[in-house]
Amino acid sequence: MKNIINSIPGYRMFEYLVILNPHEELRNKIMKVKQDFYDSYKSTSALYGKPHLTLVNFVQYEMAEERIINRLKNIGMGFHPVKIELKDYGSFPSHTIYINVISKLPIQGLVKTIRSEAQQLMKLNNDHKPHFILEPHLTIARKLQPWQYEKGWLEYSHKSFTGRFIADAMLLLKRPVGEMKYQIAGRFEFQNLPVNTTQGALFL
Repeated sequence: MKNIINSIPGYRMFEYLVILNPHEELRNKIMKVKQDFYDSYKSTSALYGKPHLTLVNFVQYEMAEERIINRLKNIGMGFHPVKIELKDYGSFPSHTIYINVISKLPIQGLVKTIRSEAQQLMKLNNDHKPHFILEPHLTIARKLQPWQYEKGWLEYSHKSFTGRFIADAMLLLKRPVGEMKYQIAGRFEFQNLPVNTTQGALFL
């Protein structure tokens, strides 16, 4: 039986991602890497999801979305465009292979800003707290079986990759809990304005 709280308007639960999005040419280049990994190791996770850098993932009721969007807009206005440098491959033993981000500091600064300004809005309850990604990476394949990881990492640890893009905005993606496909809920441009991002907290 469907959880009744999911059927009450405003109380529907969604999974959210805050991401940085590479430009189309680089996304296509990374999708080719993901396709090649799938062809070699049959990891379906390599085919799911467009290439992106996750900053935060969290679960929240839809009724909180407007306040989260307003807070992220405020954070974006005060943040500056970031040059993202990608180089070669890394892994989280024994389940994930990814493209390395070598320009970590500005991304970590953005994640920490989001954490300090928006953490309470993103927290559903003590069992569902937002997950802030302080080790930025661009996933090729995850949830790998041991043999997929071992053989895949043996190959990709010796492969090279280079790419770069300017992140001039962050995106908020959403999907109903349990579904596969995300949709864009908001885009927040980095305008590098002298915004007092904590001011908004007084009115929410």
